[in-house]
Amino acid sequence: MNVQPDSKCNKFDLRWMLNLFGTAVGAGVLFLPINAGMQGIWPLVIMAIIVGPMTYLAHLGLARFVLSSSKQGSDITEVVEEHFGKTAGKLITLLYFFAIFPILLIYGNGITNTAQSFWVNQLGMSELPRALLSGVLIASMIGVLMVGEKFVLKVTEWLVYPLVLILFGLSLFLIPQWNLNNLSVVPDTGAFINTLWVTIPVLVFSFNHSPAISTFAISNQREYGDAQTTDKHVRKSLFGTAGILLLFVMLFVFSCVLSLTPAELIQAKQENISILSFLANKFESPFISYLGPLVAFLAITSSFFGHYLGAREGLEGLIIKLRRDTGATSEIDHKKLNLISAVFFMLTLWIVAIINPSILGLIEALGGPIIAMILFIMPMYAIRKIPAMHKFGGKLSNVFVVSMGLVAISNIIYSLFK
Repeated sequence: MNVQPDSKCNKFDLRWMLNLFGTAVGAGVLFLPINAGMQGIWPLVIMAIIVGPMTYLAHLGLARFVLSSSKQGSDITEVVEEHFGKTAGKLITLLYFFAIFPILLIYGNGITNTAQSFWVNQLGMSELPRALLSGVLIASMIGVLMVGEKFVLKVTEWLVYPLVLILFGLSLFLIPQWNLNNLSVVPDTGAFINTLWVTIPVLVFSFNHSPAISTFAISNQREYGDAQTTDKHVRKSLFGTAGILLLFVMLFVFSCVLSLTPAELIQAKQENISILSFLANKFESPFISYLGPLVAFLAITSSFFGHYLGAREGLEGLIIKLRRDTGATSEIDHKKLNLISAVFFMLTLWIVAIINPSILGLIEALGGPIIAMILFIMPMYAIRKIPAMHKFGGKLSNVFVVSMGLVAISNIIYSLFK
């Protein structure tokens, strides 16, 4: 254990800020401007005000939940089982799987649409058969990962930082294209509230770094030991991560929204493509025409690899737990299990990519709401029920986190009846 002074951030804290930032920045950011800007710039201003506290407080709650265990080094599933029992542990494992699985569906569909748009609009070719294109792309991504998992993950881990710099460069590049007349577009109250409502799940999805929080919390616990010191450094790292995300992501979102009209953003949603593909189709600059789709392709691919492993781990965990519950005693063949998982994901992703449902619709109805259950609601429930977390109760910030979580979750109900 290496206890360091807690008066300021150190290299350990900074490294974790960048790791969490890298976890959060993915393909979700490429779809955020579309939903956020369809009613003009002013709903986006409100989102920029609330998303920083939303991101920081929700992830802090989850980190504190992981650290509330009486056994040091327990991951989130073990902490849930300790506090709520084995049945709840299985439920959380199931929720984790269904939080990640829709993201894979989104990426399988997104990569197909990005490639098709580039083939037609930038290369001037006729459309490829969708079943063939999606099948080749999804099979290639899963196949590459199965053959060289460690190498691929190392490459994608480093890829996120140049991608972020390119997004930052694109944000600046678009500044001359800003149309300040967009500032005069003020939606009526109903449209304003509706935009906020349907965009909050997309914000949750785009700023989410909860998959890394369990490892982050345990790592800080090992580094600092003392609970109070650990909590201070956890807060610093998460605050820094939220700040960097707010700067980079919202600059990109504002730049995209100011460069396009609300009507064009609605068109981008209807075409079911990322904002970069739409910008590439709109502007004649060779720089953005070719770089935009390339960045979208790389962002979706790199995000896909990390989420595929998470979804595979969740699915295989569920299968193993079900086998134990049925009393199976034979040893599990992990290679065979990996192959079964690959076939399952290949078929489901391929079918969804052929159907081509709305990507933002999937985020609004599944991705964001399910993440919100784990990230926003569960830790706040734990504050009321677990003695070790009672000290974090009685704060207005908890009410804010629960409110944002409920808004995100309510989109499941909204999507069923709209």
